Amino acid sequence: MAAGAVTLLVVGVPTDILVNPWFGREIPVRWWEYPVLGATVVLTALWFGLQNPRSDGSRTATPAAGVMLAVFAVGCPVCNKLVLVTIGASGALGWWAPLQPILALCSLTLLAGAVLYRWRRRTCDDSCTPPVGSITP
Repeated sequence: MAAGAVTLLVVGVPTDILVNPWFGREIPVRWWEYPVLGATVVLTALWFGLQNPRSDGSRTATPAAGVMLAVFAVGCPVCNKLVLVTIGASGALGWWAPLQPILALCSLTLLAGAVLYRWRRRTCDDSCTPPVGSITP
């Protein structure tokens, strides 16, 4: 639960989806940014809420890339200094803004993949046994 709250603040405050006195937006929040923020929070909380995966020395999927991509996806296109320096204000509105919903989908796909990966790698206990009468290979 704490991871979801932290994600809500880390993504929502700097992008000014959560109205605050420290950050502002030149472009109003678009309707699809609210569900993307909500899904990002839920998927990140799910990832942290799942049991730790089996530790066999291999690297595990993390939600960091998905969360960072979500910040770029839901942020104001002309408020992002990296975008403005790279492609200018007209590029931010003409090129970056239409690309942001695609970035949001990529972000949510990465997060869902990380959750699924962690779910599949969780340690099993008695709750993982098949129901009585089921056919096991």
